[in-house]
Amino acid sequence: MALVTAAGLSACDGGSDPTVSRSAAPKTGSTDINTQPRSALKTGGTLNLSIQQWITQYNVGQVDGTQGDGQAILAMTQPRLWYFDESAKPSPNPDVLASASVTGTNPQVVTYKLNPAATWSDKTPITWQDFATQWKTRNGTDKRFQLSSSTGYDVITGVTRGADDREAKVTFREPYADWQQLFDPLLPGEALDTPEEFNTGWIEKIPVWGGPWKIGTADKTAQSITVVPNPDYWGTKPVLDSIVFRSLDSAAITDAYLNNEIDQAPGRQPDDYKRLASAPATTIRTGGRWDVTVLNLGSAGPLADVKVRQAIGAAIDRDAIAKAQSSGLPFAVHTVGNHFLMPSQDGYQDNSAEYAKLDLARAKSLLDQAGWTSSADGKSRTKSGQTLKLTYVVSASSTATFPQLIQNMLAQAGITVELRKVPGNDFFEKYVNRGSFDLVSFRNVDQLFPSMSYPVYLSTGEQNYGKIGSPAIDTLITQAAAETDHTKQLTELNQIDTQLWQEEHSLTLFQTPQILAVRDTLANFGAYGLRDDRQYTEVGYLK
Repeated sequence: MALVTAAGLSACDGGSDPTVSRSAAPKTGSTDINTQPRSALKTGGTLNLSIQQWITQYNVGQVDGTQGDGQAILAMTQPRLWYFDESAKPSPNPDVLASASVTGTNPQVVTYKLNPAATWSDKTPITWQDFATQWKTRNGTDKRFQLSSSTGYDVITGVTRGADDREAKVTFREPYADWQQLFDPLLPGEALDTPEEFNTGWIEKIPVWGGPWKIGTADKTAQSITVVPNPDYWGTKPVLDSIVFRSLDSAAITDAYLNNEIDQAPGRQPDDYKRLASAPATTIRTGGRWDVTVLNLGSAGPLADVKVRQAIGAAIDRDAIAKAQSSGLPFAVHTVGNHFLMPSQDGYQDNSAEYAKLDLARAKSLLDQAGWTSSADGKSRTKSGQTLKLTYVVSASSTATFPQLIQNMLAQAGITVELRKVPGNDFFEKYVNRGSFDLVSFRNVDQLFPSMSYPVYLSTGEQNYGKIGSPAIDTLITQAAAETDHTKQLTELNQIDTQLWQEEHSLTLFQTPQILAVRDTLANFGAYGLRDDRQYTEVGYLK
């Protein structure tokens, strides 16, 4: 799962801005990247981008490796097995993967054939042994490896050499529908085959690369990371000379763009959009990414009672949040009622029912049933001398208006919420990843395979930070993971989703729109939708 801090909502009433021409929101999967052939691009140049925080852990398999910017930079420097088109359909990346297919069904066997030119930066060939090491370190059997997820790897029974060292045969204990999600990116086995290398060998560095880019410089003082082309890469070479990533607070990004310090800026907030839309030499590119803003709940203290969690769902007005987020933007933002699928995706159903519908009377009744007695003025609740008070952890690098909106809504039911701002660089590693919160909000992005979300919802899942789940949900997830019939799998995913709402695991709020200000001479770059960025090898400036 890739995590991104949630942008703050505007603290307005959500009324329409007459200066904005409102159109339908882009459907999930729509793209806007100014597609151009390489022949139309200048050779060289630098792309300057912002990231949310300094990257501390680049190993995507390690528990602290779930931050989205770190995953994106890692993917540029490592062999990608698959590229995704506008409908999120994967196809082999020919630079790395000659072919991959299911070559056995009882048991399921997948055979991967690597490009014979594929080589790590230490001059060793990329082989089946890298697949084997990735499986052994991430299957969950050795608890010394601190995992972000074992999903998929835990149903593999073996990885063996095929016809030669460039062929890997992966055998599964049971059918596994999302096998294409595994081993991508492929990491160098010799750089993570011990617990020490796996857990700490990728802290603030990428020790070995095998993709089109490598880390050129990393300046922690300046909070700047520069990637440059890998001179030994055998495949498609990048057009650009370099890409510079700067860690910036969200409030500083628009000014940085207007000052020509960066070449892309999100326009998801009305004030930012208004300023960016009128910027010179700028195009606003919009798309529909798999991107949902979520309110995550903990399960300690008062939240151990499902009735208290359900009361939170009944006290929050998600429609008002979406309306506030829409104000001043070129299209309306809508709520999301599903944890696995975005609106307009095949199989999407809104399963939220009464568990995410504003009903203040129901919220108060649930709290009464849970034994939390309302004060005379209705502003607080107590139980056995304890006040019902929750801690909402907020990243200092994002604005606080979104949490304040939820804080005010919960106050109407007598739930006191303390907003605790923490340093942006600590937000995920020290709070979210450790479950140190009662409430926390962030964006889940690019969960194109359902199995990418399983560690979030399994009761013992490595990314189930709030520790909310049930044996019934676990059983359904196991069934869905083994279901290779897409239609049947969608039915099972909606069954899981219904139970997640009943447990009030988390509230999916709205699909975060892709609204990006981009330099108008940039090509093959912008709102990718469900398509991936092809490791930025095709990005460049028009001649």
